[in-house]
Amino acid sequence: MALAGVTVIELAGLAPAPFCGMILADFGAKVIRVDRTKVAVSMDRQARGKRSVAINLKSAQGVALLRKLCVQSDVVLEPFRKGVMEKLGLGPHELLKENPGLIYARLTGYGQTGSYATAAGHDINYLAMSGLLSRLGRSAEKPYAPLNLVADFAGGGLTCAMGILLALLERTKSGKGQIIDASMVEGAAYTGSFVWKTQSLGLWDRPRGQNLLDSGAPFYDTYRTSDGKHVAVGAIEPQFYAQLLDGLELTDADPPPQMSFSDWPELRRLFAERFASRTQAEWSEIFDGTDACVTPVLSFEDVSSHPHNRDRGSFLKDPSGLESPRPAPLLSRTPAAPRLAPDPAVGEHTVQVLREYGFSSPEIEQMLTAGVVENPGIKSNL
Repeated sequence: MALAGVTVIELAGLAPAPFCGMILADFGAKVIRVDRTKVAVSMDRQARGKRSVAINLKSAQGVALLRKLCVQSDVVLEPFRKGVMEKLGLGPHELLKENPGLIYARLTGYGQTGSYATAAGHDINYLAMSGLLSRLGRSAEKPYAPLNLVADFAGGGLTCAMGILLALLERTKSGKGQIIDASMVEGAAYTGSFVWKTQSLGLWDRPRGQNLLDSGAPFYDTYRTSDGKHVAVGAIEPQFYAQLLDGLELTDADPPPQMSFSDWPELRRLFAERFASRTQAEWSEIFDGTDACVTPVLSFEDVSSHPHNRDRGSFLKDPSGLESPRPAPLLSRTPAAPRLAPDPAVGEHTVQVLREYGFSSPEIEQMLTAGVVENPGIKSNL
């Protein structure tokens, strides 16, 4: 796989960092999640392909152990607020002195500098600070955050993974590591570059929810069907719009002009009325094979059985039957090969990993006995 031979130490965190670690693991990196001791269950539900080591970082020996793991690895993925790792003596500058080739990725909401650097926050806060939240929502309604996808996952985990890959690539030329300051505010804003760079084109001249791509246009929206499901419509270009009208049997109804803003409410009413007259499956039969840009809004229960997704194998099932998206994108020679074993329990691989890093059985036994590390049910096997 593309990242075979790369070792990543992922400090356990929430949402964005686990996603970043899962991306790296899916494409072949050896990802070791460092959990706290005395934690019954991990909250990481993006642990595919990872292993878990439980270390007590409140002990000096635990901190020293983590240092050894970090300086013998390629990447450290750290999701804490600014200053946490420095207090442990495990900040990037300290570790890079011991391993100049280390890539130290710091994934935070506000970044390592600035007046908000130490402030708490979540996706909705980072999205608000990026400027994008002000653009999201229906007309005459308050701004609306689309789940926690834009800042946490697109601007956070995915952008951080890109930074790690860029640093790994650069290291092949220089032999040197570097520090990655991944801010979810900036990652979200960068994801939204199109919005900034198209303002002069008139795409966002009207208030929120009244523009071409923000649910203002009736030909770029969702509609309820007669069976209570929905379809998505994205017929922007005139030739696609003509096929939409044809499928809705509106070509002879003299509908208002497509780009007449003042007529959009009437056009929306016509579309809603027509879409409500048939089921989602019936509309799929009408529009499949056309360029009208009409697709069913698939539920999680239905998405993998849709012919297109089924043909591509776009979704996977783990041994428990839980379904999730296949890693993307597809690489022709070194595709991802996600390991579908159950997610690791906290500390499940402590002994195995420590042995790989050169620790002897007596050393591991001493750390287990002293509570420096945990590996449930392993003592009898030492």
